[in-house]
Amino acid sequence: MPLPLTLSGLSGIAALLLVSVPCFAGTYYIDSARGQDGNAGNSAAQPWKTLAKVSATDFKPGDRVLLHAGSVWHEQLRPTSSGTEGAPIVIDRYGEGPRPRIDGAGTLDDVVLLRNIQQIEIRNLEITNSGASAALRRGVHMALDNFGTARHIVIAGLYIHDVNGTNTKKDNGGIIFSTNGPVTPSRFDDLRIEGNIVWKVDRSAIVGQSYHWPRDHWFPSLHVVIRGNYVEDIGGDGIVPWATDGALVEYNIARHCNMRAGAGDFNAGIWQWSTDNTLLQWNEASWTHGTRDGEGFDSDYNSRGTVFQYNYSHDNQGGFMLICSPGQRNPAENIGNSGTIVRRNISHNDQTRIFHLSAVEHTTVEENAIYVGAGLDVQMVLASNWSGWTDGAVFSKNRFYVEGTARYGHASASRPDGTYEIAPGWAPAKNISFSGNEYFGRQVDRPEDAAGRASDKVPAVTPRDWTGPEFDPAQPEGFEAFMVNHAAWLRGLIRNEFGEIATER
Repeated sequence: MPLPLTLSGLSGIAALLLVSVPCFAGTYYIDSARGQDGNAGNSAAQPWKTLAKVSATDFKPGDRVLLHAGSVWHEQLRPTSSGTEGAPIVIDRYGEGPRPRIDGAGTLDDVVLLRNIQQIEIRNLEITNSGASAALRRGVHMALDNFGTARHIVIAGLYIHDVNGTNTKKDNGGIIFSTNGPVTPSRFDDLRIEGNIVWKVDRSAIVGQSYHWPRDHWFPSLHVVIRGNYVEDIGGDGIVPWATDGALVEYNIARHCNMRAGAGDFNAGIWQWSTDNTLLQWNEASWTHGTRDGEGFDSDYNSRGTVFQYNYSHDNQGGFMLICSPGQRNPAENIGNSGTIVRRNISHNDQTRIFHLSAVEHTTVEENAIYVGAGLDVQMVLASNWSGWTDGAVFSKNRFYVEGTARYGHASASRPDGTYEIAPGWAPAKNISFSGNEYFGRQVDRPEDAAGRASDKVPAVTPRDWTGPEFDPAQPEGFEAFMVNHAAWLRGLIRNEFGEIATER
């Protein structure tokens, strides 16, 4: 005999039904050629037309917004809805043909703007933003302003090119993520920038900017991953996370950075600034221009615990590795640069200076392989003055193969182009030591190294492919296959040099 239903029993069943009924996500279609904003938009046969319609629509968690392949828009994409954990809003493409193209035509500050939203993914679009003259312009801008913590934002598979931003500001160009929070501290948690092409942009390819960089109001972004991106022909910097803790920067390629920045500006290929515990690995940085700074890689100030490993640097005009901080600093803002580790990287035919130390502390440089080609005259290790000098650096078990000339010492004078005259010895820098390194070829003022080994002759090394697979960013088709091939080639190059690879993070 069934039991009678009580009022409380009915309430329980109602609650169960509410939990059990799924919230069905919708799919919306946009076609610039065949669509109409008056359509329902929920089928490929009834698509919307404009991005303004997308920007004005309140989407629900799990909704998919699909842009038709081959469509072109000259307007901003600015979604205003957030998804939820496990049900992000996804903006992607549908149909056969080239990526949907959003062309800002130089009239927009930000072609794609994600402002104070979270749980959203933007995938597989083409973005360009070129005007008659340089101005503040971006391809994609993720901006938090007194928002709090924004979780799960993905920028993936984009083809961003021809953004003629201003080279007077670092926070414009390809992909910018910024946080502001004088009232409500703001940061990203689970920000992924993956598999994008960024080509011919000014000033920066992929860069952060943050109100929270000083240590007296430090509020770093977490779980930031910048992976598998290709950046080339960049006005200034290539890839630069700001104000992060535990960022991972891996399998990126930065070529021909610092192409158009002013003569007094400083830019490098791949580096971090004002970060803790950043891991940069399996990246290639090459053909960075200029000597202010012009290195392929840089460990910059207000940072602790930065690790560079298994990277490949080559043909950079400013050199391989800058490790720097101003010596005079306000500790409430800048804690200096301490604990950088540079290990098991390859530098091949980098120019000007290979390791440049400026007012940093407790640096470890170990088991790197440095190849200096015939005709090159480089400063292998340079200590310079930036309102102070380095205190504490250990060089151990590195191999220096020099077919040209390598020099060691401290900067005795600076030149207008950002280079230095060099004098023997490290003073006034302190506690720079060398142990168990191998020196081959012409090494001028070679440091004291009781456990080291030296020879005037450069031994023959196993022939290897120093250039790897090539990619033309004007032809973005085949990019994914190229990146797979490049990663395999780079891992082979590193393994050939160092043998078995240790476990990664």
